[in-house]
Amino acid sequence: MSAAPHLVQNDPPRGRYSMSRLEKAIVSMVEVFEGYATKDDKNRQLSVTELAELMKKELASPEFHGKVEPAVLQEAMTNLDKNHDGEINFREFSMFLATLARGYYRASNKGKGNKGKPDKPE
Repeated sequence: MSAAPHLVQNDPPRGRYSMSRLEKAIVSMVEVFEGYATKDDKNRQLSVTELAELMKKELASPEFHGKVEPAVLQEAMTNLDKNHDGEINFREFSMFLATLARGYYRASNKGKGNKGKPDKPE
């Protein structure tokens, strides 16, 4: 049996693993959501105020804004509150992040064959 791809070569034999980049990204996504959603009594939802604070602080780098077009950000915002309850749950938040990730991916791959083309409808 081969070692897991994310097993660090110099780990002691007791099998300690380090998280892969994808695992770290998933944990980070959950931690960001929970960090902002727990600021009031509805700790499983983001209020409009919490979402505004999250976006101001967590989506602030020039590199990100240089890659994600305003239309992509607007699309993500439009699709946020799918159940129209005025709050953003984790499912809605994860779909929001997926839209931003697709926009970043498309912008990063423009001019590289068909990777810069819009996604096919789901």
